[in-house]
Amino acid sequence: MSTDTAFALGALALVGPRFSDRLRAFMLTVAVIDDLVALAVIAIVYTDSIDAVPLLVAIGVFAVIVGASKVRIRGGVVYLLLGIVAWVALFESGVDPIIIGLAMGLLTWAAPAERGDLEEATDLFRRFREQPTPELARSARLGLESAVSPNERLQLTYHPWTSYVIVPLFALANAGVVINGDSLSQAFASPITLGIVVGYIAGKPLGIAGTSWLLTRLTGGRVRPPVGWTGVIAAGAAAGVGFTIALLIAALAFSGQDLDNAKIGIIVAGLGATLVSAAVYRITLMLPEQLRLRAIFGPPETVVDLAVPVDPEIDHIRGPEEAPVTLLEYGDFECPYCGRAEPVIRELLADGGDIRYVWRHLPLNDVHDHAQLASEASEAAHLQGRFWDMHDLLLSHQGELRPRDLLRYADELGLDTERFGEDVRNHRVASRVARDVDSADLSGVSGTPTFFINGRRHYGPYDIDTLSKVARLAGARVAAAAVRDGR
Repeated sequence: MSTDTAFALGALALVGPRFSDRLRAFMLTVAVIDDLVALAVIAIVYTDSIDAVPLLVAIGVFAVIVGASKVRIRGGVVYLLLGIVAWVALFESGVDPIIIGLAMGLLTWAAPAERGDLEEATDLFRRFREQPTPELARSARLGLESAVSPNERLQLTYHPWTSYVIVPLFALANAGVVINGDSLSQAFASPITLGIVVGYIAGKPLGIAGTSWLLTRLTGGRVRPPVGWTGVIAAGAAAGVGFTIALLIAALAFSGQDLDNAKIGIIVAGLGATLVSAAVYRITLMLPEQLRLRAIFGPPETVVDLAVPVDPEIDHIRGPEEAPVTLLEYGDFECPYCGRAEPVIRELLADGGDIRYVWRHLPLNDVHDHAQLASEASEAAHLQGRFWDMHDLLLSHQGELRPRDLLRYADELGLDTERFGEDVRNHRVASRVARDVDSADLSGVSGTPTFFINGRRHYGPYDIDTLSKVARLAGARVAAAAVRDGR
């Protein structure tokens, strides 16, 4: 029944397209929901009898855990002790206690760091920098940790233990099975093995594709997969790779030779599911270009992460306005990472005329003392028609952004320095910078540089190879949309 998320994503990485973040997101969603349902089945189907009193105790303790997370109690020991009590209570009630692990995991949310939390962490670090005492060091450390979401913080803490100790021990303890001619012939004569293989290899893609199609029809297309139907079917096939939870359910359902047959079925199904997923993609690549684009990319509608759309009347745009791909950057003129990204952007724009680039201000005033003034200087230059010239100068002289430096740059560009200086001193363009900052807050942007490509936030490196690849894929999606619409 259950998909192993890590193995399924690995199978997609091996046999699927190298370009679809949307496909991986769809696969993750399917696998996570799949595991949730599987664990619910464990709690309901494989519970022989229930003792109500321990079950109520477990529910009450979990309610305390939820309350503690809501008021942001961060002590790990508190959750450890409460989790142990809830685990024991569930065990005594007759319900498989693995459910409490799932429930507590759902409380660890993931979210980008908020700018307010980052500014508070910066302030705490500055206090430590001015007076390096143990108390302030502890405050700074806690402030930095609290700026990161619990999900990411716990991932970093427990990843070595889960990846190198817990999961391998689980695999060694549960997956052991003798594979030879006799065991295989016996397994493939068993309805258990055949049922698992057929269920994974045929049932998974049929179930996932069928449910996706049904939801699309019932909602009139408002709810639909984020990829083409090839992606849905291939992801459904890859979802037939099961391991950890599948072995757990098998161990609950069978014993002896039946359990060995089930394990062999799970292993064979994983291999077969990977081959089916690969075959779907290989067949798709043989289709004519128009059909191939539609099959892979699907509908043009995408979830847009950018809260405030690009406005050619207001935003600063470099490149053709009608370009199919828009690369938007939230940047800070004093941010060294923005400075390093600038040559990459130039190289990307020089490759062709199918990308337009948009700059939006996000001065990190708690970190960079001159960032706000530099942003206003670029806007003052914009009033005289020289925004991009000033933009390039500021990023190439990030260590020289004091007022006299800004006046010198204005003079080099041949601007009316008296007007420029007055505009900057009186903060006449501060509202224009504030507009960009507000739009960044609405989009959940807290650091620089942050990139959006056709409205979708880009996560990961921003070297020329990565950005070129992502831009090409965005262009391919636009082309697929045009094909679908007959343009």
